[in-house]
Amino acid sequence: MKLNISLVLALLVLGVDFATKRWIESELVYGQQVLLTNFFNLVLTFNAGAAFSFLSDESGWQRWLFSGIAVCASILIIYLLSKHTSERLFCIALSLILGGALGNLWDRVTLGYVVDFLDFHYNGYHWPAFNIADSSIFIGALLLIFESFRHKER
Repeated sequence: MKLNISLVLALLVLGVDFATKRWIESELVYGQQVLLTNFFNLVLTFNAGAAFSFLSDESGWQRWLFSGIAVCASILIIYLLSKHTSERLFCIALSLILGGALGNLWDRVTLGYVVDFLDFHYNGYHWPAFNIADSSIFIGALLLIFESFRHKER
């Protein structure tokens, strides 16, 4: 997969993530929930930490730590994309991860927190709210795991 195609995919993820977060911010106030089904809500919440609000209660230093990690990971991913252009699924996975990392990086740098809004729940139990960037990173990681097993079979 050509590097420019990989980068376009990452930018597409970034654009969808950015647009959905700004839309949710324009429609809801912090903490407001919109019930859509018996297992899914839209809710506007802010996460100053990482996955599952890890370190969100800290004084603010985590913003720059997670931003630095995202920048370093993005540079490494772009390098890997340029070196593995013949590995299509690997490049798709990395592109999804890159787009998600850049989406959350944008929020961290410009807002100081990440906007989350997808809220799944069942019988009183809630999965922590997340966003399109998080979903893209998760799907990319699953594809990398799948790809690693696929290569072992050869």
